[in-house]
Amino acid sequence: MANKMTQREFFNEAIKVFEGAGRPDLIKMAEARIALLDKKSANRKPTKVQTENEALKVAVAEVLAEASTQGRKMTVSEVIKSDDRFEGMTPQKVSALLKQMVEAGAVVKTVEKRVSLFALAE
Repeated sequence: MANKMTQREFFNEAIKVFEGAGRPDLIKMAEARIALLDKKSANRKPTKVQTENEALKVAVAEVLAEASTQGRKMTVSEVIKSDDRFEGMTPQKVSALLKQMVEAGAVVKTVEKRVSLFALAE
């Protein structure tokens, strides 16, 4: 199944078509709908889980910072075992948090011999 188009993508595509057809009235309507989407998304609050995850990311950063002072990189399992705050957490959960941190540029991921290692970005 192909990826579904979001409303924003739909209206942006519609604007391109309307520009080609010379319909400024329809372009204005599509831009107004995009503005409504922006307004709606600006009012969102983070969920309880998202708020908890931010606190966990800070804890992961602290653990990685301590390891980087020793010049070490850590695996997901080592991160979990290194701090009591991660007790009971699954490797999948910590891995997902680390992935978000890598995408944000806060953590660097390297793969050595098929093992993922993480370190704090400099």
